[in-house]
Amino acid sequence: MECVSRVQGLRTIVHMTDDLVIRPVRGQGEYPRLVQVWRTSVDATHDFLAREHRDAIEAKLEAEYLPHVKIVVAERYGTPVGFAGTADGKLEILFVDADHRGSGVGSELLQHALVAEGVTAVDVNEENGQAVGFYERAGFAVVKRSPLDSDGLPYPILHMDLVAGDGGR
Repeated sequence: MECVSRVQGLRTIVHMTDDLVIRPVRGQGEYPRLVQVWRTSVDATHDFLAREHRDAIEAKLEAEYLPHVKIVVAERYGTPVGFAGTADGKLEILFVDADHRGSGVGSELLQHALVAEGVTAVDVNEENGQAVGFYERAGFAVVKRSPLDSDGLPYPILHMDLVAGDGGR
């Protein structure tokens, strides 16, 4: 089910399935919870990431990363359990709370990004095999590899483009 509402003259798409709601972020006041979601997700999936690098990224999330992307939040029963951020047709960030992994939250966030935001590209840590497989199953393919991440750290990045016309569905 998809509901469309108008908030102060802006069109807002809220996607709902059973107990999961995908909605726009409610402002910077919600960032601390999104950082918590990020942390549980990273702790569950990024075992390759050095603690000091993880902590440095976490310290920058609220001020340097989140304000620069269009964020949607996945919530269950009023609690944020995942989020995605897009910019210029690219999925810049997608994280799901560790306790909600495997329950369809990531798939719903990705589908929203594909349909509502026109996403056609994503960058993924090569060492995060679960994420690479997730995006491949959704119709993305590796088009380039970078040996360093955007901060110049030794975490290879796979640049992936959407190749399936239907977003993998």
